[in-house]
Amino acid sequence: MPGARSWTSPRPPAWTRGIIELFTTSRERIDTKRGLQKKSDDVLAILRPGLENLKFLVEKGKKAADRLQRPVLFEEMGRPGHKYEIDAYQEENKIVLEVEAGRTTKGNEIYRDLIHMSLMVDADFAVIAMPLAYRHKGREETIVEVPSYDYGKKLLEAIYASGRLQLPFKGILLTGY
Repeated sequence: MPGARSWTSPRPPAWTRGIIELFTTSRERIDTKRGLQKKSDDVLAILRPGLENLKFLVEKGKKAADRLQRPVLFEEMGRPGHKYEIDAYQEENKIVLEVEAGRTTKGNEIYRDLIHMSLMVDADFAVIAMPLAYRHKGREETIVEVPSYDYGKKLLEAIYASGRLQLPFKGILLTGY
């Protein structure tokens, strides 16, 4: 087809194995295909020990002192000015990580994550964890299942395949739970 681009991805960096293994070993506790939906903070709490073992700094709570912020802009004397919050950050590989839940697709949280992560200083790689499926009550109290992970995957494929939007990352790891 004229104008269509094909794209390939490079071999994943070695650090991705640790994150994939963490999600695999945590599957019983965070799986969104069965059981009740967890909030993203609950999923992050389950993953925290494993992320810390992988040398991530991890948000510990919603109090100001427990939040993790990354600078976007700097002010006079090199002080961080504008900052965004992030769920986890690994300095060694410059990885920013966000764990999302219900608002990932319904509230367009994945777009906000991509923009915020793109603007952060020292963010070479992005990791977005999103539910494989998100269930909520629809009309007449029926349960509606949204395939969040599939939506995120199609979005990232479209971004990279079209070439119209250039993200500043060396790579993005999308993982479903």
